[in-house]
Amino acid sequence: MPKPLTDQEKRKQISVRGLAGVENVSDLKTNFNRHLHFTLVKDRNVATKRDYYFALANTVRDHLVGRWIRTQQHYYEKDPKRVYYLSLEFYMGRTLQNTMVNLALENACDEATYQLGLDMEELQDIEEDAGLGNGGLGRLAACFLDSMASLGLAAYGYGIRYEFGIFNQKIVNGWQVEEADDWLRYGNPWEKARPEYMRPVHFYGRVEHTPEGVKWVDTQVVLALPYDTPVPGYRNNVVNTMRLWSAKAPCDFNLKDFNVGGYIQAVLDRNLAENISRVLYPNDNFFEGKELRLKQEYFVVAATLQDIVRRFKSSKFGSTEVVRVDLSTLPDKVAIQLNDTHPALAIPELMRILLDTEHQTWEKAWDIVTRTCAYTNHTVLPEALERWPIDLFQNLLPRHLEIIFEINRRHLERIANLYPGDHDRLRRMSLVEEGDQKKINMAHLCIVGSHAVNGVARIHSDIIKATLFKDFYEVDPHKFQNKTNGITPRRWLVMCNPGLAEVIAERIGEDYIRDLGQLKNLLEFVDDDSLIRDIAKVKQENKLKFSAYLEEHYKVKINPNSMFDVQVKRIHEYKRQLLNCLHIITLYNRIKKEPNKNWTPRTIMIGGKAAPGYHTAKLIIRLITAVGDIVNHDEVVGDRLKVIFLENYKVTLAEKIIPASDLSEQISTAGTEASGTGNMKFMLNGALTIGTMDGANVEMAEEAGEENLFIFGMRVDDVDAMDKNGYDAMEYYNRIPELKLAMDQIAGGYFSPDQHDLFKDIVNMLLHHDRFKVFADYEAYIKCQDKVSALYKNPKEWTKMVIHNIAGCGKFSSDRTISQYAREIWGMEPSLERIPYILKTLSRCRKL
Repeated sequence: MPKPLTDQEKRKQISVRGLAGVENVSDLKTNFNRHLHFTLVKDRNVATKRDYYFALANTVRDHLVGRWIRTQQHYYEKDPKRVYYLSLEFYMGRTLQNTMVNLALENACDEATYQLGLDMEELQDIEEDAGLGNGGLGRLAACFLDSMASLGLAAYGYGIRYEFGIFNQKIVNGWQVEEADDWLRYGNPWEKARPEYMRPVHFYGRVEHTPEGVKWVDTQVVLALPYDTPVPGYRNNVVNTMRLWSAKAPCDFNLKDFNVGGYIQAVLDRNLAENISRVLYPNDNFFEGKELRLKQEYFVVAATLQDIVRRFKSSKFGSTEVVRVDLSTLPDKVAIQLNDTHPALAIPELMRILLDTEHQTWEKAWDIVTRTCAYTNHTVLPEALERWPIDLFQNLLPRHLEIIFEINRRHLERIANLYPGDHDRLRRMSLVEEGDQKKINMAHLCIVGSHAVNGVARIHSDIIKATLFKDFYEVDPHKFQNKTNGITPRRWLVMCNPGLAEVIAERIGEDYIRDLGQLKNLLEFVDDDSLIRDIAKVKQENKLKFSAYLEEHYKVKINPNSMFDVQVKRIHEYKRQLLNCLHIITLYNRIKKEPNKNWTPRTIMIGGKAAPGYHTAKLIIRLITAVGDIVNHDEVVGDRLKVIFLENYKVTLAEKIIPASDLSEQISTAGTEASGTGNMKFMLNGALTIGTMDGANVEMAEEAGEENLFIFGMRVDDVDAMDKNGYDAMEYYNRIPELKLAMDQIAGGYFSPDQHDLFKDIVNMLLHHDRFKVFADYEAYIKCQDKVSALYKNPKEWTKMVIHNIAGCGKFSSDRTISQYAREIWGMEPSLERIPYILKTLSRCRKL
């Protein structure tokens, strides 16, 4: 049972947690009991912990509902431009605590649950993560929704309500095993089904060209049922909407079979339609060209665009009578942002609506589409770029294929006029790739069909202009922009690290939560002993708390005074968990060789999921667990080195580990990580970065001072030069004794005594076909890690460097990123004004 806060502690925590007024607490307790009784139909004699969580969630949700309705009324009355963020992934995590933070309810709820004899942390732990994303791309979408609401933008997130999100990862005998994530098993108190806005989505069929126009006929229909989730802004009374679509079979689906006695089978076949929203594809930075995936991509786009057009037509300056019938002003009122190429079908689908339903001319329709849509690129890895086979398109979306062919014909005509006789350029820039199997290049479709194309860090945006989309950049340089990613400080500081948020608020006030740029004011205190002491104390408290969590879950005794050295992200060759692994082995060998030396103790933690079909990534996990088994049971090493593979890494685990970390590993090969956002979360929470000059690391080094990060290894130009001259891994292997020893141990079965050749595929890859050049950066990485170890022995200097990093975090707020999207792409103006929280009559709340 938590101790009640003293008055002094409560006053300290008011700024970031909200005031626990007597009235507030009393109301919360009353509503909690009301929901337990009327919503859950339980009393305290039979209620379970889960019932208490649902009662609390519904109580907090009550505080959202009035604001949610009022926000939609406000948009209906003011008729602002609306932005639609289309994403196949939204990695939301848990909602309860985030909502309490944004509504300033945290202290009041804490006190109310305490008075009810309950522990709020225990109740929060019952909530399932909404894991509807793989990693960075999906979590970015979630941060963006938070910022759009906090900046008062009329914004909507649109995606799929996957019945099963990203798989749960179990480690069994050192191997990753996947389990289905049945996150909706107990229900979801945050969503509201909206069957009145159900929309039909068509597949298959054929195209007829008639005198009245083009008709797509004989299609199979699937219904899209929307579920709305409120997205509260930070203490501004704005509550936006995330609308996720669920697939439903229509009543008559296959029931014509009933006439021949196939009724039972016909009903069972309804699953085929509903499979569309069953499961999230668990691939990160990898394209899998499956028909079901293409169905998902079209499903979300077709349902969303019907919704967008409906809302556009029915909103005009708050009038209930006037209906917009002319879609020519759509770009003035609607911005569609495509989060990578997954929602690329929005471009031909909007063309189809404008041409076939609204009967616009091609030229007019194309002008509307290109002024409405914008595209964010998230990767330069070739295996991640979507290229759909034409025969799959022809079967599933025949009308869209026709439209794409016509888009391509007109596009190539333009290029041919600009570059007469340059047939190679036409081939490179075509939307249709020739070859054994013709394919549609979805990135090319996005660029041609959008008015803005952006990368997600400056170095990434420069790379796509210079390499991946060079031809397109030369033709339309005005389209290309950079929007460096950001993270929401509400979840990634105030919520997950309240101690640090409070220490900062005591020095510079609490307004930095809305304007992260104010963190630079901490530089005035960089030599202040009391701030140095307070920040070190918060870090140590976080480490002690996380140590207890690790000891409970992993049965490994943790030294809380050791450096917590952390690499958590998807397991992928380009992220180079193998480089980290080689450092662990090198460190282990050094300690074994000189056990009496004064080593800096480290607890090295690696976590992340491997795509189920990605053999190398799964083998990397097995290697990490194997090395951990040897290191952790070696008495000579003791508590100076521990290795833990963190099972089932997800948003909620990130919220625990990031505040406790000392060192953040961001060690991808230069030029491969588009941006990264984990790097920003660690920086904001007082961890120092060891990293290459890749992605947002480059800008982090600029903001905090390169001397305050541990930067090592090849730069992009060095990697390019090595690609031209050839990379010879054997040269490094033969020249560097410690590297050779580590590789020989892996190859010889030192870490897999029962199966000596277990890691032969990893050894073979590293020595003979390593695209990501692990050995080329090994020496620089080890030397840099030695610098890290030396500085950690000087806690004061370490913490001063931490303060420089926190002070340099201002740029990496998603509020800054979204402000730039709004002003430079969407033509919208952010606002920090609170909207009045007064409900009008409910009859005015139309067209949510």
